[in-house]
Amino acid sequence: MQIAVLSDIHANLEAFRRVLEDIDSRRPGVDEIISLGDTLGYGPEPEACMALLRKRGIVAVQGNHELAVAQAKYRQWFNPQSRKALHRTCELVSDETVAYIRELPPFLIRHGCLFVHGLPPDSAFRYLYEIKDDDLADLFSRFAEAVAFVGHTHELERISWDGRLVKRCTLEQGHHILDRARHHIINIGAVGQPRDGDNRAKYVLWNTDTWELTVRFVAYDIKSAMARFKSAGMPDQYAQRLL
Repeated sequence: MQIAVLSDIHANLEAFRRVLEDIDSRRPGVDEIISLGDTLGYGPEPEACMALLRKRGIVAVQGNHELAVAQAKYRQWFNPQSRKALHRTCELVSDETVAYIRELPPFLIRHGCLFVHGLPPDSAFRYLYEIKDDDLADLFSRFAEAVAFVGHTHELERISWDGRLVKRCTLEQGHHILDRARHHIINIGAVGQPRDGDNRAKYVLWNTDTWELTVRFVAYDIKSAMARFKSAGMPDQYAQRLL
């Protein structure tokens, strides 16, 4: 099967639509799309993004922003600026969307892989970069799957482990064949708010048979996306991050 995995759309409808167009153009076709959460938060169009996620039948897990929208107790984890954006997000989403978010799982195991927003096996809040290199081997021991896909950091990275040694490297655009003798954590970057120095939307394609990983960079109309932040009442700093 060919699986598209994306994360951190962050209510950036312009970027989300372009990524879906890119997915739809792939040949051979994509069999399933999986989202690692944070479909909303920071951006101006959370309701439209959640509606599109559901319309397309995209399989999804909860990100930290979904958790905070669904349950007020999680909002203390956010800094004051993020809480301001989160408050506005809560005003922009429907009760139906909140109910849908509450039913999303914290993680998924599909096609022999683990899918989670933050840190494997099941955290939506912890970041992969918080784990020191010396502790990465222990992290791999916490889940049985050979490949784990994560988001949350808005960056691209690949970490692999052969049972003894851990290798950590930046994940580049293009095609990669993963070593079946190793276990892997794939940090897939962000659709709506990249923080890796390249403002294009990022997602990955995963071939479950060949273990080929393809990293896609997708250009979109950033000026159009930025113009929507002000009209939606979102803090300007999140619009500026798109540049």
